Amino acid sequence: MFGITILGNNSALPAHGRHPTAQVITFSDQVFLIDCGEGTQMQLSAYKVKRSRINHIFISHMHGDHYFGLPGLITSMGLLGREMPLHLYAPPELLPILNLQFEAANTTLPFTLHFHAIQSAGNLVEEKKFKVACFPVKHRIPCWGFLFTEKKQPRKLVIEAVIAAGIPTAFYPQLQMGENYTNKNGRVVENETVTVPATPGRSYAFCADTIFDPDLCTVVKGVNLLYHEATYLHDLEERAKARFHTTAFQAGSIAKAADVQRLIIGHFSSKYDHLDDFETEARTAFPSTDLAIEGVTYLVK
Repeated sequence: MFGITILGNNSALPAHGRHPTAQVITFSDQVFLIDCGEGTQMQLSAYKVKRSRINHIFISHMHGDHYFGLPGLITSMGLLGREMPLHLYAPPELLPILNLQFEAANTTLPFTLHFHAIQSAGNLVEEKKFKVACFPVKHRIPCWGFLFTEKKQPRKLVIEAVIAAGIPTAFYPQLQMGENYTNKNGRVVENETVTVPATPGRSYAFCADTIFDPDLCTVVKGVNLLYHEATYLHDLEERAKARFHTTAFQAGSIAKAADVQRLIIGHFSSKYDHLDDFETEARTAFPSTDLAIEGVTYLVK
């Protein structure tokens, strides 16, 4: 499964039953956490996400609604006897804050916390089936988005055609990698005649707090699922700009220009009790838009 579970969809202030930003990304047997606002631990419990399965945490920036829940979560992992290493990717300013809190509380973690300072765009995690990269977004302070990409799968063999062409089984891996086969008589069997492309790798882009920025379109071009902040409705466009945030209509415009398959919007201002107008407004620019609703898992297809 490749899915995004929303733990928090509100902006700075918890309100109206909504929590600050946090998301869980499930990819195959891997579980990742993006941002960790206040209440994230309670949300993990509410939606039955095991803390022990989270091995990688990504923090987009140093505004409290995106990391104030982190010290408590890490401490709880230690109290629960975690032994597996934990990898944390975040702005460098976060490490001394964590160290100060742990030192003040005389906390000794029973596991290794690997801190990876984010200081430039590029790959953060790369494994056999996927990779995670970061990219800058334009906010009041340094801020990062994250791109999760499923790696391209090997080509699929058309077994009947492979057998008919007399290709030995030892060459099958090369066929899957796209190579042509040359038999002992010098005849070339074109790869396309005996294989078909695998399903393209899926992708998810998380755009953290940002002003309306068309340059993002080149970074998130064609992703299967895009999360984009939509703090305000468009009648408050000037307020959004002044506070380095985006409106629902602008988020839809980014999705349309980037030719993504699907958009979910979140980071809603606490001034709004109800959210239906956000979905309506974003859909005027990009019909395949849904609200990021807490507790809902959005599949990346």
